Amino acid sequence: MSKKKRPKQRAEFRKNYQGRVRTGDLTRDFHDGKSDQLADVRKSERVSGKGELTRKRTVAEDESVNAGAGNENLLYGRVISVHGLKCRVLDDQGNAFECAIRQVLKSMSIDGRTAVVAGDRVRFRAESSIDGMIEQVEPRHGIISRTSRGQQHILVANVDYLLIIASAASPEIKPVLIDRFLLTAAQCNVQPILVVNKVDLIEPVLLQQLIGVYASLGTRVLMTSAETGVGVDYLRHLLAGKQTVLAGQSGVGKSSLLNEVQPGLGLAVGRVSDDNDKGRHTTTASRLIPLDAGGAVFDTPGIRQFKLWDISASEVAGLMPDLRPYVSACRYPDCLHLSEDDCAVKNAVADGRVDARRYDAYCHLLENDLLLDSI
Repeated sequence: MSKKKRPKQRAEFRKNYQGRVRTGDLTRDFHDGKSDQLADVRKSERVSGKGELTRKRTVAEDESVNAGAGNENLLYGRVISVHGLKCRVLDDQGNAFECAIRQVLKSMSIDGRTAVVAGDRVRFRAESSIDGMIEQVEPRHGIISRTSRGQQHILVANVDYLLIIASAASPEIKPVLIDRFLLTAAQCNVQPILVVNKVDLIEPVLLQQLIGVYASLGTRVLMTSAETGVGVDYLRHLLAGKQTVLAGQSGVGKSSLLNEVQPGLGLAVGRVSDDNDKGRHTTTASRLIPLDAGGAVFDTPGIRQFKLWDISASEVAGLMPDLRPYVSACRYPDCLHLSEDDCAVKNAVADGRVDARRYDAYCHLLENDLLLDSI
């Protein structure tokens, strides 16, 4: 019986990921008295080229691995957190491993800053009861990412919900930041949920108009207070059995809410500065926290600026549910709805069919972020 061929795929690698070593040293041979042999040596030496490995390489997969047979040390797991070159991985039996990343994964040419991120489903080789080596990363879905230094910075992968945490006060709610998270959720096909925390600090009626705008867009809005427990039971029920990422600026109470949702977590909680009304970072890296009720949440570092990834200026209006119905009615097909004539979006704002604050947030995003980067 003929042996089955292993499936192969072409993978692109980073430029100059492998150094080249010269096979000979003409100067040393000359000083060693081997000058008579130099006549037979090629007169030119190639100093550029692809080296021993090209930038594209065929990577073969082991079918026995895909079938779950073969090497008993090859396990399935999920990345809980990433710290430098080490990843903490939880296998399907609940055992934790400190894993390194296989060199071939780190050498692949990718848009992201790292080859492995929190939330990844991986295959790894257990080298001891606590250490391992990540061999392969499973295909991702539900990716939440932003732009960082011109590269894709993936915060988490494989999530169902994007829980946007804002605070009613201390620090003040930032609609522009909320809109950026909503755009990311629409781009990644992840369901967004807006949680307004610290409602005990103000009269909730003051938030009614703003919350009404987001609710009219079809976004689920929940008002909570980690201090008084308002909305915590509903939030706990909402997170059960789901993979959820928490996102928001520093100081809005993400860790405090998680401590209330699952008592006993003991996550570090910081306080908001009285000088600049900004929170301090208590979470330094994205990490997965399994929930007793099933599912898991990803606690992410506080974000003061969220720069969109892979969303162009011309795509923003189409990703905003309240602006989308008017986009195709503009006079110009490439209308950005800023200063163009006969713009259906601007007419809708003037007539009160689109909330003026949402349009202001749209203009702020294009003029101070996306269009500025394209200049």
